[in-house]
Amino acid sequence: MGRFLATIALIAGVWSGAAQAQAQGLGGLAQFLGGSVRDSRDGAELLLDLSQGVPWRVFTLTGPDRLVVDFREVDWQGADPAALRQSERVSELRLGTFRPGWSRLVAVLAAPMPLAQAGLGVDGESGTAALTVQLGAPDRAAFDAAAGAPRDPRWDLPAATAVRPAVRGQGPIVVMIDPGHGGIDPGAEADGATEAELMLIFARELREVLLRAGDFEVAMTRDTDSFISLEGRVALAHAAGADIFLSLHADSIDEGVARGAAVYTLAEEASDAASAALAERHDRDDLLAGVDLSGTDDRVADVLMDLARLDNTPRSQALALHVLEGIRNAAGQVHKRPLRQAGFSVLKAADIPSVLIELGFLSTAGELRNLQDPAWRAGMAAGIRDGLMAWTIEDAALARLRRQ
Repeated sequence: MGRFLATIALIAGVWSGAAQAQAQGLGGLAQFLGGSVRDSRDGAELLLDLSQGVPWRVFTLTGPDRLVVDFREVDWQGADPAALRQSERVSELRLGTFRPGWSRLVAVLAAPMPLAQAGLGVDGESGTAALTVQLGAPDRAAFDAAAGAPRDPRWDLPAATAVRPAVRGQGPIVVMIDPGHGGIDPGAEADGATEAELMLIFARELREVLLRAGDFEVAMTRDTDSFISLEGRVALAHAAGADIFLSLHADSIDEGVARGAAVYTLAEEASDAASAALAERHDRDDLLAGVDLSGTDDRVADVLMDLARLDNTPRSQALALHVLEGIRNAAGQVHKRPLRQAGFSVLKAADIPSVLIELGFLSTAGELRNLQDPAWRAGMAAGIRDGLMAWTIEDAALARLRRQ
């Protein structure tokens, strides 16, 4: 229980430093400015000064006993581990990049000192950040009980490689949730609320509902108010090995009143144009997971993507039907034309079943209240979960009929 609470407390604060840095117009890698690892009264204390706040997390591991701090991302240029280590209770200090976009600090401990406290503060004027991690008095039982890397889809996405989605029955279903808009693109707006903000709130809640169901792993294209290109969202789904792609939006109309959720799939008439546009704009190895199209011309790329869509299009349409039925059962109301097709760029993955869900209309007062109501959102998330679970059962039964 102590480990769970510590993990939740730390992860809940992970993004605050990055958000403050973004608000002040800072960008690029955070620079290491200085720091130390020194003895405290009972244990040890790590102090780091950075040029700006960054997302971070901290945990301990055994075999050997060590403290690990991950960052997204820190430039360690100028850092001297030997000079930083000023504590006899820390036998070794290592710094560096352990995968693209990720930095890590590892302190090998001479004794099992449990994590006592950790925090990152950002100066409101300069934007610089100070990280403090305190380790308590040696306690083998407490250290072993709390040790272990926290499992969090925001941190633990696999490296960006082209891989085919997992075959049903070989593990949890990987769902990529895509909160629409973000950053410089707020989307629809009404009464001070923005589509980008509301979709991010709902996406986080949906993630928790799916993770609690036990049959899903969940990744998100964004977990902050940040801008992600449309093509970048699809690329993130491929990088995560996603089995399902869900894009979340809330519509708005200039005149009249509209109500109810709707689910979109890629319009058939947009498929050829989508293939051509993707082949023109992307590197070939980013178009189709598991197939390296480098060195091929547009004609070959188009043919391969069309073949993939022969299998994927009916899977996306079945996914839309099941999600819509789940929403109908949970929320009781959907749009009068709830199943639609359109040429949305985020639906153009040729090999990942993809749907875009319009949860409601910000331009309708009652719909906006729903989107701001945690109880209504909980019901909607449960409906989407039920739809995904029904789809996975049907999709597994039909898997043998598809071309390999």
